[in-house]
Amino acid sequence: MSELEEALWMQICALGLPEPEREFRFHNTRRWRFDFAWPDKKIAIEVQGGLWRGGSHVTSRGVSRDIEKHNHAVELGWTILYATRETIASGEALRLIERVFHNTN
Repeated sequence: MSELEEALWMQICALGLPEPEREFRFHNTRRWRFDFAWPDKKIAIEVQGGLWRGGSHVTSRGVSRDIEKHNHAVELGWTILYATRETIASGEALRLIERVFHNTN
């Protein structure tokens, strides 16, 4: 687990939300995983830590794979939230998670 994922994990636990599943595999045939997920609510969180480091997710191929993954997840009914270093540090990611979590039936 990355440093950013660990920071967000600790924020989620401190907030008192039910613990999300880590590295949750949401697709039957593909190996796609979400960093965090509440499968019963179909809410997922993807932590985007490599935006400024040039990680694989920022290459054209990586972005294309992420779009394919995202589109399939939405087709399956998932709500996907994205968190960055900045939104985790400011608490914005946690506030968004809390709002979406409590607005999902």
